[in-house]
Amino acid sequence: MPAYHTYIYLLVLSPQGFLKEKIINIKDSFAKNYSHPFARSTKPHVTLSQFMQRGLAEEKIVARLKTIAKAQPPINIHLKDFGSFPSHTIYINVTSKVPLMNLSKTLREAQSLLKYAPGDKPFFLTEPHLTIARKLAPWQHEKAWIEYSNSSFTGRFIADKMTLLKRKVDHNRYEHVADFQFQSEPLEAVQGSLFG
Repeated sequence: MPAYHTYIYLLVLSPQGFLKEKIINIKDSFAKNYSHPFARSTKPHVTLSQFMQRGLAEEKIVARLKTIAKAQPPINIHLKDFGSFPSHTIYINVTSKVPLMNLSKTLREAQSLLKYAPGDKPFFLTEPHLTIARKLAPWQHEKAWIEYSNSSFTGRFIADKMTLLKRKVDHNRYEHVADFQFQSEPLEAVQGSLFG
C-alpha cells in the first residue's frame, strides 16, 4: 500500500523554455565529454529541500507547502558562470541568493512535518546553485573544472511555482507529486480560542 511506503521527496524550482534547453545541452555535453551519464539523467533545477517521509504524511505536507507557496511572491533567479564543490560537483552559480534563502527559511518552519524519524534532518537550501553534474570521480571533477572555471554562462528565469517530486527509497526515478504556485497573498491570521 503506497501510504506505508517510504519516499525520498525533492522540492525544486525549475527553469522552462529556452533556458531549460540550454542547460540540458550543457548537461548532455558534460555527460559525453566526461563519461558521466548521470549528468544527463536529471532535469535542470534548484533544490529547495530534500527529505525522507512515509506516504502517510504526504497529504499534510502538500497542504503545508500550498500554504507557504500562497504567500510567496515569484522569484527572479539570476544564473551566472560556474562553480564547484571540490572533487564531486560542478554547478551554475545562482547570484540572486536572498529571496531563495528567505524561502528556505520559511520552509524550515515546516521541518517537523518533514522529519522521518527523531534525529533525521531534512536538507534545506544553504548555497543556491543549479547542478550540472554531481557524484563525480576526482579525475572527472579536476578535468571538467579546468574547462568550466574558464567558461561563462548567463541566464535568468522567474520561478512562479515550486514542484514536489518523490521516489521510493529503493528506486532512482522521481515522479511528480504537485506544483505550488507562488501567489503573493498575505497569510490569513487564525485567531485562537481560549475556551474551545
